[in-house]
Amino acid sequence: MADLAGKKSSSNSSNSSNSSSSSRISNLPRRLWYRAILLLLSVAAVRMRVDSFLSGALFAGLVSRSPSTGQFGPLRFHDDGSFHISIFEDLHFGENPWDSWGPQQDIQSVKVLEKVLDADPPDLVVLNGDLITGENTYLHNSTLLVDQIVQPILDRGLTWASTYGNHDHNTNISGQGILEREHRWPNARTASMVSGRLAGVSNYYLPVYPARCPPAPSAAEEPPCGPDLILWFFDSRGGFYTQEFDEDGDPLAQPDWVDTSVVDWFRTTNAQLVRQHGRVIPSLAFVHIPTNASRALQQERGVDANCQPGINDDVPLAPQAGGWCADGTNGDDCEYGGQDLPFMRAVTTTPGLLGLFSGHDHGDTWCYKWEGVLTGMTVDGNGLNLCFGQHSGYGGYGSWIRGARQVLVTRDALEHRSVDTWIRLESGDSVGAVSLNATYNQDRYPATPNDKTRCPTCNCAPNLAHARY
Repeated sequence: MADLAGKKSSSNSSNSSNSSSSSRISNLPRRLWYRAILLLLSVAAVRMRVDSFLSGALFAGLVSRSPSTGQFGPLRFHDDGSFHISIFEDLHFGENPWDSWGPQQDIQSVKVLEKVLDADPPDLVVLNGDLITGENTYLHNSTLLVDQIVQPILDRGLTWASTYGNHDHNTNISGQGILEREHRWPNARTASMVSGRLAGVSNYYLPVYPARCPPAPSAAEEPPCGPDLILWFFDSRGGFYTQEFDEDGDPLAQPDWVDTSVVDWFRTTNAQLVRQHGRVIPSLAFVHIPTNASRALQQERGVDANCQPGINDDVPLAPQAGGWCADGTNGDDCEYGGQDLPFMRAVTTTPGLLGLFSGHDHGDTWCYKWEGVLTGMTVDGNGLNLCFGQHSGYGGYGSWIRGARQVLVTRDALEHRSVDTWIRLESGDSVGAVSLNATYNQDRYPATPNDKTRCPTCNCAPNLAHARY
């Protein structure tokens, strides 16, 4: 659905037919549009309660399963010095549960998870935002969709860590609610380390230790050896505050950038880790909405199909603070407010941070090494790699082939500030394989094909493949 601040829509599938109520609603003015959505939800509740549906055939044998009883220790490298991350993003579960095509999308998204996890078994699964299309959910059971999302991960005995996106924060769903649902299982590593209304939820870090590091004396303590890698997770927020409305009765918009309180926490915590371990620890970071640096690189320098292989269909892309004014208000009159500047300064001045991985823009799948000052920006890029993944779910706009970005970290490559990455597609193919090293942006790689897929059982879904609001 639409983000009222001029951000990208993700509530409708790319599949054929324009006859649904969602298509008609998308033509309404924005203020009336959201009220119409709320009315539609009320009418749909009379037609078919989602909780009744969830207890039916789709979730048979799923939500009734008992949580895993296995316990997971800290993340570790393998004996060969490798650590593999699989990044799924923009799954957008839960769209139009009152229509047959909505649940069918989710079934197809589960298949994507299963195929990719089997093709490239990871050490950690990252769910990088927009797990759920919150606009289409009901307050009393919206987070049940988490069960369906994580079941393929549970079935394979893996663990995961999430960031939350703008569609995970909405009138009938909250990041906090999703976090609580995730923690029904010990497989969930998602956490919340920064308090406060403006911080969001999914701000935390995970250390990755050497393979032969002795275990910690207790669960509350760290292993005796220091980590070889730090994984940072940030909540870029956006969407709407749960069950909060403005003076006109419209849902209250939530800012869509990493808050300064989180930036301060990040700087302080990273400095503490450096002091504690007496060295800079290599790190990677994950956030759903990209920074304005990605848009500036795309617009000013351009994306080369061989130097930055990947799809580049969302032009211009939608960054943090897009559609907001510098004074913190949001509306059609402002293109970009600049509120992500503190976060950009922080990530470019953090020694050892090698890459920042984002989602949000379903039609962009490239990586770019950010070097130098870009026009209209005051932040000097230090060689940080900015990467998009692959639209993973059959929910959300666009019909680009689904998949997930893979990141392979080795202890040897970390000494040279290098990581390898590629995208594993639902077809089983691998595309866009690159090394994020000192010569990335200069090295040449095969171009990524721009393939499309459609849900074979979603014939009633509206055709709004590139809807933007």
